Amino acid sequence: MSGPQLDTAPRDPGVRVRFAPSPTGYLHVGGARTALFNWLFARHHGGTFFLRIEDTDRTRSTEEAIEAILDGMTWLGLSWDRWEKAPGAAPIRQTDRLALYQSRARQLFDAGMTYRCYCSAEELDARRQEALKRGEVPKYDGRCRSLAHDDGRQHSSVTLDGRPFALRFKTPQEGETVVDDLVKGRIVFENRQLDDLIILRSDQTPTYNFCVVVDDVDMAITHVIRGDDHLNNTPRQIQLYRAFKFPLPRFAHLSMILGADKARLSKRHGATAVQAYREMGYLPDALVNYLVRLGWSHGDQEVFTREELVAQFSLDHITSSPAVFNTEKLLWLNATYLKTVDPKVTLPAIRDLLARRGLLVSDARIEDVFLAHRERARTLVEIADAVTMYEPGHRRIDAEAGQKFLTPDALPFLKRFCDLLRAAPFEKPSQEQIFATMMAETGQKMAKLAQPLRVALTGKSVSPGIYDVLRLLGKDEALARVASVIRALEEGKPDWLTP
Repeated sequence: MSGPQLDTAPRDPGVRVRFAPSPTGYLHVGGARTALFNWLFARHHGGTFFLRIEDTDRTRSTEEAIEAILDGMTWLGLSWDRWEKAPGAAPIRQTDRLALYQSRARQLFDAGMTYRCYCSAEELDARRQEALKRGEVPKYDGRCRSLAHDDGRQHSSVTLDGRPFALRFKTPQEGETVVDDLVKGRIVFENRQLDDLIILRSDQTPTYNFCVVVDDVDMAITHVIRGDDHLNNTPRQIQLYRAFKFPLPRFAHLSMILGADKARLSKRHGATAVQAYREMGYLPDALVNYLVRLGWSHGDQEVFTREELVAQFSLDHITSSPAVFNTEKLLWLNATYLKTVDPKVTLPAIRDLLARRGLLVSDARIEDVFLAHRERARTLVEIADAVTMYEPGHRRIDAEAGQKFLTPDALPFLKRFCDLLRAAPFEKPSQEQIFATMMAETGQKMAKLAQPLRVALTGKSVSPGIYDVLRLLGKDEALARVASVIRALEEGKPDWLTP
């Protein structure tokens, strides 16, 4: 059966997209998927992918969160492009562009499209509560919209009574705003349901919806690909585009990611931060492969190389239905990648995991263990566990495995094995001969004899082949481990048999 065909659709190097997170925490799974879809769309078309940090909310934005976002993006391999209006390849930050936002706000004010609003936060909240009690949409009631003193003076001037004011955009009160969404289709919003958007707060700082439009126009963004939690912002932003007479980008809103209980993915479902998956031993390519399948498909294919994803990605293959995050599926995919990944690629991550345990292990040793365990491992943490297991002095026996296989009945076999191993050269042919001798002496099959030894050597009932285990341990350590089990059994109270 032939593999999937690569997409040969025409490329459009004029495509310009952006990922624009607010730096209020780590890069989470939903944000990472949004970034990935934007990155793939740009790379597929030979276009441009920008990273823009939307940090105008100074009460919640932190430098630590910005670093976490950059770290997550870098780990996932989602490189961003340099914006021609900015020096270097650093991400664009909205706090560097406040003068532009204020200039654009003044432009709308001078055109009579905004007005000063003197309502305090307490007054606005009280009116919202009253509207809710009446069963109405809790939107701004527009009471400052027609004040006589909004006569075109500079919007930054102080009013006669000295009260602070915000600047609101005059939203059209009739008709409708239509979003022709590339994922969800045609969506119609009644303008009478939308209130007058604040574009400048009373401290003259700009608001999210206003900055987004100014930035997307300044950066010549052609496609806005983002989560559908932003869908209700879209008609407001479209109205701002039209007020400025700016061309609209194409919009594509991605459905949310759900937990197994079909509720929106959150911390109660487990890890949601990208960095947490790195710490749990996932490979970035495996996580990328998994995230792209949360809402996008290409036939029945499950496993993709980066090159295949770039070649095959298109917006018309994105589903409008929510995707369900399945940890077992991610584990399967990560295990699949571990079977073929170049071990050297994983060395830095495994070294870091071992360092947290106080272990300094050579790269050659790590790679040797990795190759022996890759067929059974699902994460790099399990590889690190395997490396730890072979370190001298490790004597941990899994209780269930010990109770099943390291019983007094195993003593004669373990003693005989030690005697034969001690006297023989430490090489695979000699070890094969040891088992052949013991099978002849006992009439038992290899699997029956090897399992107690496996548990004595590794502490587990599942491991690579017994000859690989012996090689990785070395003769002295192997003999010491079996001798330790023999002593425990002879003393009558081994830990794994303790009730």
